Order: sequence, then structure tokens, then C-alpha cells
Amino acid sequence: QARALTPQTAETDAIRFLVGTQSLKYDNQIHIIDFDDENNIINKNVLLHQVGEIWHISASPVDKGVLATCYNKPSDSKVLTCAAVWRMPKELEPGSHESPDDASSPAHTLELLCHLDHTAHGSVACVAWQPTGDGSRVVSLADSHVLLWDLQECSSQAVLASSASLEGKGQLKFTSGRWSPHHTCTQVATANDTTIRGWDTRSMSQIYCIENAHGQLVRDLDFNPNKQYYLASCGDDCKVKFWDTRNVTEPVKSLEEHSHWVWNVRYNHSHDQLVLTGSSDSRVILSNMVSISSEPFGHLVDDDDLSDHEECRPEEKGQEPPQDSVIATYEEHEDSVYAVDWSSADPWLFASLSYDGRLVINRVPRALKYHILL
Repeated sequence: QARALTPQTAETDAIRFLVGTQSLKYDNQIHIIDFDDENNIINKNVLLHQVGEIWHISASPVDKGVLATCYNKPSDSKVLTCAAVWRMPKELEPGSHESPDDASSPAHTLELLCHLDHTAHGSVACVAWQPTGDGSRVVSLADSHVLLWDLQECSSQAVLASSASLEGKGQLKFTSGRWSPHHTCTQVATANDTTIRGWDTRSMSQIYCIENAHGQLVRDLDFNPNKQYYLASCGDDCKVKFWDTRNVTEPVKSLEEHSHWVWNVRYNHSHDQLVLTGSSDSRVILSNMVSISSEPFGHLVDDDDLSDHEECRPEEKGQEPPQDSVIATYEEHEDSVYAVDWSSADPWLFASLSYDGRLVINRVPRALKYHILL
């Protein structure tokens, strides 16, 4: 069983994903999934993660060997979710392949670099690395606290730089957070209950608040990589919404294609009209949100250019802007899809992970790829 997936962000040559398992019965593992694009082969290496079941995994944006996990740890009578930063063994760097899936090859163990000590703050929901810079700044969300950490001495020590907490009645808990790649990386968005908040990491003060962003729990957030202020959210009301954080009274767009909770939303890193979502309805949906992308008018097609019937639909012949649409629905999973993500190395490739441990790698349909590129 698994619910944690991340591309190896710092790896821009090889197509590589990391998956964390969530088993109560066995020692948990991190599976390093390498996809050989030319031969359509998946190679797998296994790292032991003996400290507990993995709820969240994130990779350093600058160091291929470094990652963070959030994992369960029994403490007294309750279970706490902790976070730690790890280093992979050197021999598992891309390009140093042993034979794939070789049962006789020993499992490797992760080297613990440091714990993010949350004992005073509660259970950790996620850890997010600052997207640019030297990989030394991470934000973690623990219960009702936003914590900003400085990783020092090659990540062997984590110092709490600053923090902020939610004010209000009741048990306030964060579900997820994302670091904005814009505004010189000084903004983080968080979700708790049905609310989305923006924070300035310099003052740790709140900069915007979208109350009742979704009818039920907000599960995930992602920033448009090419358009500042644009943020996507998804939640248990089966909806995906797109926001302009300068005016948060109404979403810019709303998608209602899933029939159950939407766990994940991810913008494509290069072509921000491509949006990926995964849901407990066991489906992965790839949408074309061209009207709110950084290229809303795209490439306008002349009648003379039309050679392939797939390349263009009739409504695009006029000088109308292309319409938002669902590109494809993927139904290879039989269980809830808890994670979807794009490859860091190939912008046309993505992975999805369902709770039964099935990982599926798909490509953006070729006709659409050429339509975007040409």
C-alpha cells in the first residue's frame, strides 16, 4: 500500500520517481522508479525506511540524493507523524544501474541527515522545499503551525528559523501546503479544512485568505509555474478550482469531472495549460485549461495547416480562443489514486499512484503534444 509519490526534482536527465510505502505489517520502503523511455521499461530499486509508514515524500530541488519523508511513529498512547531528511546511497544515483528487479540484490538503507523536530507542534502533514535557491530552506506544516527551517551543514542539522500558527476555535489542522515559485520564493500557500491561506515567509504573516474555498476539506494545492498569482486547489467536494490570489472572492474557473474526493492537482512545469488530477474515484484526469494558461490564445491554426484530423477540432478553425476541455481520463487504477505528478525530466510524462501500490506512467497524447509545440 502506498500514497506518497514525488518526481526526483533535481534529476532533469533521467525520468525518475520516488514512491513511499504505507504498510503496518512490513518494514516500509522507498521505491526508486526509473523509466527507460526508449525501451518502455521500468527499473526499480528499493530503499528501506524502517522508521514507519510514509505519508508524504518530497525531493530536494538541488541535490538528487536528498529527500524528506513524513512518517508515523507511535509515541506513548498516540501516533505522531514525524519528518526527517535523508540521503540515498551514492550507488543509486542515475546511471549506476544494477540489474532491475533483481531479488538477490540487497535492499539499501537511507542515511538519516536530520530530524525536523516537531515535538512541540504536533503531527506533520507535509514538507515543502523552497523551489529555488540552494535547497537549504523547507517549510513544514504541523497541526496548526507553519514552520520554516534552515537546513545547515549539508542538511545534517535543521534549525527552526521562524513559525506562525492558525488562530481560531477548534482543532485547526493543515492538510497540505505549496511553496510559490514566484515572488522570489517568499510565499507559501496552505490548506486547512475548507480554507486556503497565503503566507509571507519573511514575516510569517498571512497575505490572503480564501474561506470556504471548497464545500468540504481542501486536499491539495499547486501554483501555476508560469503565471504568478494563479493557484489550483482540489478537495472532497469533487471539485478542482483555480484562483487568482489578488481577488479571492470567486474562483477563476471550476472543474467538476471527478465523482469522489480529489486528492491531487498538478500543473505541468512547462505547459501550464496541462493540469493533472487524481481522485478516490480511481481515475486520473488530464485537463486542458488553456483559457487561464500563460498562452490563452496558443497557436491559431490556418485551414491550410490541417493535414491530420486529430490535430484540430472544427471550433478551432475560426480565430476563437481554444476551449478548456478534458483531454483524457485514465482508468488503469482499481483503487483510490492518492498521488499524481509530472516527471521533472520529461514534460510530457506523468505518474499516478493508487493505494493498492500500483504505479502507472502515462504520456500526454501525441496529437495534443504537437498541437502545443507547433
